[in-house]
Amino acid sequence: MLIMLITLSIMLPMLNHPIPAGGILLILTFLIASITGFMNMNFWYSYIIFIVMIGGLMVLFMYMTSVASNEKLKYSNKVTLLTIFIMTISTLLMVLIDKSSMFTKISYTDNMSSWKMYQMTMNKFINYPMMMIYMLMIIYLLIILITSVKIININKGPLRTKN
Repeated sequence: MLIMLITLSIMLPMLNHPIPAGGILLILTFLIASITGFMNMNFWYSYIIFIVMIGGLMVLFMYMTSVASNEKLKYSNKVTLLTIFIMTISTLLMVLIDKSSMFTKISYTDNMSSWKMYQMTMNKFINYPMMMIYMLMIIYLLIILITSVKIININKGPLRTKN
């Protein structure tokens, strides 16, 4: 999962069309949401991240299809070879850096202690000092949502007019 995350993160700036970039952002969002869910042992936070990002991607997709609706998607062999090369290099680096997890078996108790450590580190996000940041973020997003709904008047037509 980490190799795929690294590969897609490296590939994202190399794309020149919005549709594959949106697809890669969708896959990256799913990977990051699942990683945070596994680390937290509670998937609510990752569900919220996933839903917010999917909403933003849907708005981005609608805007890009209205702006560049007739643009053709060009398939490049160079990008495919570069992707295979990056995946190979990142796999080799993961094997060389972390030989212990690739070739030895970790006992069940060691695995459970590492999960408890991850759970304790992720638990600090929801405790008192960080809770205030969450509350401010929720209030800010609610105000932005209400403001954007009030700005948009459906009777006047779309925000962007075509010439």
